[in-house]
Amino acid sequence: MSIYFIDANIVMYAVGREHEFKQSCIAILRNIGDEKITAVTDTEVFQEILYRYFMIGKGKDGLETVRDFLVIVSDILSVTKREVETTFELLKKYPDLPPRDHIHVAVMINNDIREIISTDKHFDQIREVSRVDPKKFG
Repeated sequence: MSIYFIDANIVMYAVGREHEFKQSCIAILRNIGDEKITAVTDTEVFQEILYRYFMIGKGKDGLETVRDFLVIVSDILSVTKREVETTFELLKKYPDLPPRDHIHVAVMINNDIREIISTDKHFDQIREVSRVDPKKFG
């Protein structure tokens, strides 16, 4: 069975306003909760979610969102010195991608996870991982 890394945008679209990705992201989270998908994430995803909610004045909603996600996700992977070092190498190879996403990829590589479910198409440029579009998942 594949292990999928879940990007922050999956959670954000699932709980946010109506959007083209909302229903597919809800379905992914339901499949994780029903243990049809083995999913992990990293500490940085939780930080991203909380940061966004607190910046728009909805900290309480952010806390509720991360608590719910915490219940269903199989594991939360750490960002350690090793991941930061791997991030430096990735930044050299892919200088045009957002640094935060390089951290996610470093966590994935160092934990032998090769698939990320994300709406962010820039992950398609990274040869070390494969992005799964939430609309095409399943």
